[in-house]
Amino acid sequence: MGDGSTTSDGTGDRQEPAGAAAPGSRLQGFLESTLFQRGITALILVNAAVLGLETSAEAMATTGMLLPLLDRAIVAVFALEILLKLTVYRSRFFTDPWNLFDFTVVAISLIPASAAFSVLRALRVLRILRLVSVIPSMRKVVQALMKAIPGMDSIVALLGLLYYVFAVMATKLFGGAFPDWFGSIGASAYSLFQIMTLESWSMGIVRPVMETFPLAWAFFVPFILITSFAVLNLFIAIIVNAMQSEHEAENKEAFAEFSKQSHGDVQRLEEDIRAMHAELKTLRRLLEDQRPNNRSSGVAPESAQGR
Repeated sequence: MGDGSTTSDGTGDRQEPAGAAAPGSRLQGFLESTLFQRGITALILVNAAVLGLETSAEAMATTGMLLPLLDRAIVAVFALEILLKLTVYRSRFFTDPWNLFDFTVVAISLIPASAAFSVLRALRVLRILRLVSVIPSMRKVVQALMKAIPGMDSIVALLGLLYYVFAVMATKLFGGAFPDWFGSIGASAYSLFQIMTLESWSMGIVRPVMETFPLAWAFFVPFILITSFAVLNLFIAIIVNAMQSEHEAENKEAFAEFSKQSHGDVQRLEEDIRAMHAELKTLRRLLEDQRPNNRSSGVAPESAQGR
């Protein structure tokens, strides 16, 4: 971002006089300061507590209008923050996905929660998710997850194919005896999803099926091994790889910035050394020019005395 010496929007290279930063630069520095970010984080946490207390009838009866007023005041601060950012960044505000996220969350909070928009009142809790945009470590996790999504296409397609195959097989094998669980492809897919999550899969589904079909374990055990342990671990591997790539990219960026700064320091040091060499050469020439004069001034009096 701009540091007050040049325009921050890239529209010019006009130099600002030292100690006379533009009001926009000062406002931008304030919005990007650590103190301001910590203040917004604290307000988000307070707002999360307020929204939680508003779900309690006892808390609302005890505090009266204090909680709604506090909630409105915090929303007003969030709206003012968005307006200040729009004033400083202008069109650049909408190029940052996190700014768009903050803008959407605050806009939802400002919509009147009445009539057709009453359902949006429950969405006020999304303001808590602003912690993701404020805390850098959370942003890195979300960015890594977003980068991992394209790599999941093949795994999702493979998992869907396996689900379809096993659902058709389960419907053919167990649909007649257990229509509630395997009467159709949809019912079979849902039952298999429950089995994949390992939620009451043994006592709830598999063992009752095995009472009628003793060899049913030969169907369900491979399904669990393939889906729960193999395919899902591939998801985890892709996410971990994406987070590792994000971390490496951050390290490369930091190293590039350090190298750039170091290169600049080395260049300045080389320029200082060259300037010192030039000064030394100049002094050497002056000394060499003065030596003949000193010799001539020293010889003249001796010749005068001899005469």
